[in-house]
Order: sequence, then structure tokens, then C-alpha cells
Amino acid sequence: MAAFAFLLVVTIVFPLASAFPSPPVSWGQQQLDPHFYDHSCPQAQQIVASIVGKAHYQDPRMAASLLRLHFHDCFVKGCDASILLDSSATITSEKRSNPNRDSARGFEVIDEIKATLEAACPHTVSCADILALAARDSTVMTGGPGWIVPLGRRDSRGASVQGSNNDIPAPNNTLPTIITKFKLQGLDIVDLVALLGSHTIGDSRCTSFRQRLYNQTGNGLPDFTLDASYAAALRPRCPRSGGDQNLFFLDPVTPFKFDNQYYRNLLAHRGLLSSDEVLLTGGNPATAELVELYAANQDIFFAHFAQSMVKMGNISPLTGGNGEVRTNCRRVNHNY
Repeated sequence: MAAFAFLLVVTIVFPLASAFPSPPVSWGQQQLDPHFYDHSCPQAQQIVASIVGKAHYQDPRMAASLLRLHFHDCFVKGCDASILLDSSATITSEKRSNPNRDSARGFEVIDEIKATLEAACPHTVSCADILALAARDSTVMTGGPGWIVPLGRRDSRGASVQGSNNDIPAPNNTLPTIITKFKLQGLDIVDLVALLGSHTIGDSRCTSFRQRLYNQTGNGLPDFTLDASYAAALRPRCPRSGGDQNLFFLDPVTPFKFDNQYYRNLLAHRGLLSSDEVLLTGGNPATAELVELYAANQDIFFAHFAQSMVKMGNISPLTGGNGEVRTNCRRVNHNY
């Protein structure tokens, strides 16, 4: 049964993805190409999809976790797999940063994909490209859109825990701060609202939204933009103290389905994180209008999400002779 399930999801990835055009994507002087591995490792995408499918079948949370890894990678030094590096004598891992500590997961799935690819095509497929492909496959396998993934990224030889702490949008950031963090990556308002729609799947920890339940602005009162009955339902498992790691669905209505329910939740003031709800209540007409649009039209949301994922996946890639193709995604190939 398990084998049938993940083989079934593998077969749906590529027909969906092929519906999108696949021109090379330019980013400055660098260029990625969906056909990068057509000759050097033609089975690469099938290997990634197969293992992601198996992982998704075994753990329904894994799709959101793999999608999140790609986000958290690209927002720090570009899409270069720096998030995958463990700490060493010369590297402080991004896994220790506030956005990743106790929450980033899926590394073992990436390890399995990499080991399988190394056996099939040694020293060929980068860890950064694995993250990009796994994010696409995870979206499709939960019911979301497909897209052609431009490829040819190379892997970094370093990490930036400071960049991870500073550059990734935080649950309590104001809307102007979130907009600025996206803009610094070359992403606009449409990208911001569409990409946050990935919170249609996945979980958040109590510690990421506790202040909304008890003391949003320091006056001892809950967040008035949070539906009172929803807040009441959250409090038993997210008390004033303790329970920091307790998990809550970001979308409690369809938690494992990639759809537009996230935006409908925002309209009902049932966004879990402050950084979600401010898209509607943060005083920016452009983000509020997009929330309303995506809540009303899932097809438009899917189209924008796919386009924005390609755009995000092209943030400052290492190409050509820059970086390296790691043989183990957790460490650089040599000591530098």
C-alpha cells in the first residue's frame, strides 16, 4: 500500500509541471535552466519525487517541512543549501538560528535523496536543487500547483546564522517589516501574499503566537484582530507559560491540503500567526485586496504561487564555477 501510494503521487508531478512554460531564468549574469540535468542525470527529478512521495506518505507533516526548508534557505544568502550545513570548526549552522531551532525538519529526507542521487549520478545534483525540487513536489502532493523548476544551482561553502536570524520574516514582525524583508530579496507584494499562502499546510508552535492570546501590545490584552472563539480554543494547549513546543495547525480547516483556505481563515480573523493576519489587518490595501482575491479564486492563487516560487527559487544562486556540488548536504566537500 505504501509503495503504491508514493508511486501514485510521483506520476502526478510531471504532467502538472509540464503545463507550465520552461524558459531559462536569468538573475543578473547567472542563468538556471530546467533542462540542466537532462543529460548528466536524467532520472534526477524522478528520484527526488519518489523519495518525497514516500516521506509524505509516512509523515503528512513532511510536505510543509520540506517547503519551509526551501524558503528558509533562499532568504539567507540565496538558494544555496546553506541551511543544510551542520556546525563544524569553521561553520555555525543556520539550524541554530531562532527561525530554525526546534522547528526546521526534513533533513533526513534530504539526506536520503542525496545518497540516492550520488549512487545514480555522482557529484552531479546539488543540494540546493534538491531543496527546490522537493518544495515543488511537496506542493503538488498536497493538492497544490505544479511548476517547472529551473535548475543548476550550486551549494555554498558557508552558512550565516546571523542572516537567518535577521532576514527570515518572523511571526511577530509588522507588515512593513515583512514587506521590507521580501523586497530585499527582490520579491514584491504579490510574491509576499502568495508565498505566505504556503501556510495552508503545516504547523506552528505555541511560542510563535502566544502573545496574541494574552498580551499582544504590552497592555495585558489579547490581539483584537484574532477571533475570540478561536483564541479561546487555542488557550488550553498554549498557556501563558509552558507548552512552548506544542504544535497547532496553521490552517485547522484543511491542514494537510494545499488550497486557498488559508486566505478564507484570514477573512474570518482566524489566521494563527500575527504575520499572517496582518496581511488583512495591517493597514495595507494592496495586501488586503490580494487576500480577498485569493480567498475568492483558488486558480489565481495557484498561478501566482507557482510564479512566485520560481522567482524565489532564483534568489542569488551560485552557478558556474561558484560554490560546489556537495557530496553530503550536511558538510562542505573540503576544509576551507
